[in-house]
Amino acid sequence: MTSVNQLIAGELGVREAQVEAAVALLDGGATVPFIARYRKEATGSLDDSQLRLLEERLGYLRELRDRRASVLESIRAQGKLTPQLAAAIAAADTKARLEDIYLPYKTKRRTKAQIAREAGLGPLAEALLADPTPSPAGLAARYVAPDKGVPGAEAALEGARHILVERFAEDADLVGRLREDFWRAGQAVSRVRKGKEAAGAKFADYFDWSERLERMPSHRILALFRGEKEEILDLDLAAEGEDMPAGTPGPFERAICHRHGVAAHGRPGDAWLLETVRGAWRTKIRTGIKTDLRTRLFEKAEAEAMKVFAGNLKDLLLAAPAGGRATIGLDPGYRNGVKVAVVDATGKVVAVETTYPHEPQRRWRETVETLGRLCRTHKVDLVAIGNGTASRETDKLAAEVLAANPDLRMTKVMVSEAGASVYSASEIASRELPDLDVSHRGAVSIARRLQDPLAELVKIDPKSIGVGQYQHDVTEAKLSRSLSAVVEDAVNAVGVDVNTASPALLAQVSGLGASLAANIVAYRDGNGPFRSRVALKKVPGLGPKTFELSAGFLRIQGGENPLDRSGVHPEAYPVVRRILEATKSDIRALIADGAKLKALSPAAFADERFGVPTVRDIIAELEKPGRDPRPAFKTATFQEGVETLGDLKPGMQLEGVVTNVAAFGAFVDIGVHQDGLVHISAMARRRISAPSEVVKAGDVVRVLVLSVDVPRKRIALSMRLDDPIDRAAPNAGSRPPAARPAPAPAPAGQPDGALAAALRRATTRPGR
Repeated sequence: MTSVNQLIAGELGVREAQVEAAVALLDGGATVPFIARYRKEATGSLDDSQLRLLEERLGYLRELRDRRASVLESIRAQGKLTPQLAAAIAAADTKARLEDIYLPYKTKRRTKAQIAREAGLGPLAEALLADPTPSPAGLAARYVAPDKGVPGAEAALEGARHILVERFAEDADLVGRLREDFWRAGQAVSRVRKGKEAAGAKFADYFDWSERLERMPSHRILALFRGEKEEILDLDLAAEGEDMPAGTPGPFERAICHRHGVAAHGRPGDAWLLETVRGAWRTKIRTGIKTDLRTRLFEKAEAEAMKVFAGNLKDLLLAAPAGGRATIGLDPGYRNGVKVAVVDATGKVVAVETTYPHEPQRRWRETVETLGRLCRTHKVDLVAIGNGTASRETDKLAAEVLAANPDLRMTKVMVSEAGASVYSASEIASRELPDLDVSHRGAVSIARRLQDPLAELVKIDPKSIGVGQYQHDVTEAKLSRSLSAVVEDAVNAVGVDVNTASPALLAQVSGLGASLAANIVAYRDGNGPFRSRVALKKVPGLGPKTFELSAGFLRIQGGENPLDRSGVHPEAYPVVRRILEATKSDIRALIADGAKLKALSPAAFADERFGVPTVRDIIAELEKPGRDPRPAFKTATFQEGVETLGDLKPGMQLEGVVTNVAAFGAFVDIGVHQDGLVHISAMARRRISAPSEVVKAGDVVRVLVLSVDVPRKRIALSMRLDDPIDRAAPNAGSRPPAARPAPAPAPAGQPDGALAAALRRATTRPGR
């Protein structure tokens, strides 16, 4: 039997030795970021994406292995394990296949078939199946036994039928083949429930819908399941020939007949056997297959949705930081006012205020003066404006503040406030900002997430950040695991300043957790800033293993050893010393000396422990110590005078920010309180398979307005700025003209109107 490591190696397309090394490290307690960064020699430079897949498959295959052992033991205990059955169990490569094989041997409540066997009807069932020549009624008369609950021939035949139906339904090879046939030929069919048309208007595209199962994209599957859950849609799976009239076997019934030697040759027992096959298909096998395929559909959609969410979250976490600059955060609002918070270059709150520039109070001039005074007093460089309700009006307010204080040379930036209110009411916010009102905490979060998106967003449950696709419809535990891995990888890719990081950020560092992060902060508060990485060993609970896993990702600025602010792991400092000896340099002189470092040969400094990949990384770190992999900070400028849907006109070219990337396109905030959709077909001149090939969340893009549907709040955009505009087409909806699909079933990945609207509502600024 192929080993777990061999299977994973084949799936990843790598050598088995690489997998074995990675598995050994994971089993030894190492984290994925640590292995990817500091154990390249052992794993053959497997990256974090490969290691995450490896970790996931390792868990699944080990669960399958354990379940296989349990199944073998159960069947062996029943005295029914044969060499052929053992071989089939060993060859089962999925949990579904294993359970199909185990089904006949699984302990279950007494079935009608079991009761019939106990009444002695097993031989009758075998005889009828083996030879349909005798009359079924005549044969059954021999098994009449009133004392066993078989009062007549009809009851005997009914019992025999139950036995055969169960046998057919528990034939693992047969059911597996029928399941795949149904998947290839089947469709999802949805209809609106009577009287639900008005209440379920957002699902209007699915009121009379059908689509091939194997072609259905993730977002459509989840939309249909949601419509069913909300009792708007009736959803069924159907395949041609599954429900033929009596006496006319369809393809699925014919497959059962072929498997078990049933045929219509005019013999006395043929009709009875054909009806038994029909009953097995209609009452048992078909029902089970549909249940299995609904699960497969959901799992397929769930996997894609989590992939989309994880990709968007990673892009958002790794968005460009504005850096350590004094920032004023504005959390817009009408009746309750605009909440204001000023943070210094380190993110410390230095002032808060509540202003009322908008209706109904309309203290505009007073607010401009207040904000100007705060900016001047605290030498503010950046103005962060939340993109929720009243954001464009507040953006105008900020513009007037900038105009009134030109010498301050400030920059205003619209910032996604998704999740800010979630953070405001969280336990983390209560600990960080105990003296602030909940309403002002949101403004603080908006200001800080402009300074450093990663440091601030790690404080919020990823599901509340709002970059997912139907995130509330997938399994919460799976989603949490997936998103936690994304956060961990992002934090460790950037590195963390151990002397300024919050407990929430430190908790994401390789090897640490909430408890150790709290210990580090407590030690830092009681003893002052860490002056070296070695000093981390004094933190209670931080032992040698934890130090090994975490030290390379923790940065110390201005410490005793310049290497402590780099990504060079302390264990590799001897390599640096060899480099210094060879170049006759001082570490402070060598760091950032690009010419001298580029002239070095990594192979000259490699040894048995640290190979060429690690030495190459060390030299790169010396060239740019502690380099930030995130892009340079850039802002989008919304066009003046374009503030509502009514201001948009086809043909306009606008600048915007990508807020979300789905399987069928990207949503872009162009400053009108409703994101527009760039369909995948309008993103590039070349054909692309996924929007993520072109854009990611947080990108600043220029788009062309194709069409605007004000009543339905839909904006169709294109990133191909010379696309033709059909100005005469009213209410063109969210789909660019070139991308409109033919009648259902639509091609895979195609957005549909109800879904686009529902997804937009579900994913745009959900935290508010």
